[in-house]
Amino acid sequence: MTAVSLASDPASEHAYARLAACTDRQDCVTAITQLILTIFDDFYRRLCEYPYRAKLAFELMDPHASIRISEERLGLYSLYVAEHGPRIRASLPTLSDDIALWEAVERLLVAMIVDRYEADIVFSFAHSLRRIIARESWRPVAYSFPPPSRLRKFSMASAHRRIPVRGRIDLDVLEEALQVPEFSIAFRDLRGDAERIRARLDRRLFADPTAPPPVALDVIEAGFFRDRTAFVVGRWVRSDESIVPFVVALLNGPAGIHADAVLCRVSDIHDLFSSTLANFHVTTRLYYQVCVFLYSLMPLRPLGHHYSTIGYNHIGKVVILNEIAAQVRAGARLRRSPGAAGTVALGFTFEGCSYHLKVIRDKPTAAYKWGEFPGVAAVLEKYRTVHEINRAGSMLDNVMYFNLGLDQEMFDPILLDEIWREASSSVLVDQDGVFLRSLIVQLKITPLPVYLESASDGEIRAVIFSLGHCIRNNAATNIFNKDLDCRNYGVGRYGRVFLFDYDAVEKLTDVKIRTNTDREPGEEDIPSWFFETGVIFLPEELEYGMSFNNDHARRCFREVNADLMTVEYWVDIQQKLLRGEVPPLKMYPNATRIGGETRRG
Repeated sequence: MTAVSLASDPASEHAYARLAACTDRQDCVTAITQLILTIFDDFYRRLCEYPYRAKLAFELMDPHASIRISEERLGLYSLYVAEHGPRIRASLPTLSDDIALWEAVERLLVAMIVDRYEADIVFSFAHSLRRIIARESWRPVAYSFPPPSRLRKFSMASAHRRIPVRGRIDLDVLEEALQVPEFSIAFRDLRGDAERIRARLDRRLFADPTAPPPVALDVIEAGFFRDRTAFVVGRWVRSDESIVPFVVALLNGPAGIHADAVLCRVSDIHDLFSSTLANFHVTTRLYYQVCVFLYSLMPLRPLGHHYSTIGYNHIGKVVILNEIAAQVRAGARLRRSPGAAGTVALGFTFEGCSYHLKVIRDKPTAAYKWGEFPGVAAVLEKYRTVHEINRAGSMLDNVMYFNLGLDQEMFDPILLDEIWREASSSVLVDQDGVFLRSLIVQLKITPLPVYLESASDGEIRAVIFSLGHCIRNNAATNIFNKDLDCRNYGVGRYGRVFLFDYDAVEKLTDVKIRTNTDREPGEEDIPSWFFETGVIFLPEELEYGMSFNNDHARRCFREVNADLMTVEYWVDIQQKLLRGEVPPLKMYPNATRIGGETRRG
């Protein structure tokens, strides 16, 4: 991850000095609360700068800066907590164990932030500091925040602009929408882009004369930035109040900005806003309204993941827990996940749950094949690494919780007993509840082997094609899954394949690409690579390593992903990564493109 440094903040230093000068308990409560708010304000100021830095990187056509900005932003929260948590503890050591003092701080904090727009972030930030200060205690820390006041609700301005539509969509409407991000550089051909977009809409979206006509276009008053691309995000409002998504992808080149694609299908929008990709940088502070808008476009996607999509991961964590708790209140309990048991992780969920939960076993099962087990902390680090990179649209995000307390009633007793036996170093169960030192939560998808059991031949071919894209996209972000088994992959709602198991991932640039295809038939001596240390990968063994139980899937993999079984493909990607190149990723289907420059990927 790109290193981010914390420069000394004068306001924070003053707040630390005030804490050091405290002479009584009430002064300590006030000083600690003010210190937390001062540190948070410095953090939040920097957090809100990133979208505008991403916008500048787009305008300057600097993909390396875009990647660096995404990495820095993901690490900023943890950096502030890791920097200031131990320092606060050193300033007032009793904070580690004085629950009553913390409760007094929390009451004052809530009173001071209740009318702030970002109250939920402040509350989460304070509890993250508390987790660091409490260190390795089993005491759970809240992943929740108080409801906002009415004043805060009324302060929420609209995040979108409504542009009226009368009759056929006017080119001026589209031109206005394209200019919402307020770029500092010109479009290459703004009118031409508007004409191409309208032609696409006429053919694809509004061709049915019996469909209710559009009466307005709502556009979020911000630019959405990620990697090389900017997006305008909106929705068409029909006369019957139904909506149709409207997202325009914009690229920048020597001649200026131009529209590259128009996305109106819900499935394409889901893929674009997937948490399997790097976060979007959105040039507005109205994150709540933006998430509600996105939820209107993708109501099947849990609200918690919309927060994560636009970079507010810690709010998303709270919302995800609330969603799981609400689903449990409907009468379900967490149970062992169906299918093959994980070698390193123990998974659990229930039928109506949108998520799959994992704890890391104290030691792997007998099926573990990678030598000495590196330990729970090392496995968690791999999951954290995947969370902090651009997941290329092909790796599930990992929402990670630490020092989390849950009600015993959420768990089936059989599952609880298994968790206690298999992960006792990470889980404590007593009369007060279930306390987890670490928990990984992912969106639930269908394991690839399970999907293949009931898929048609056409569906199998399509999903194996997507599996190849998954492997290629992961390689482009320097991720290699040395456990080739197809059980590590799953299929999403719209047929896209994702990697979801990360205990065996490595940097591709650290993998040694070797082959036995250059050996003559009958040669029985041991190949030279056999004695090498590190991770050895023979591309010709990829198909075998997938362990498909479906013959048609095996044949399809050989046909549509033949390049993945060659040394040349993998060496080429390695060399590009080592040269510092940024391989482009395919973020939307070619069918959505409206012309212009050819897009690779």
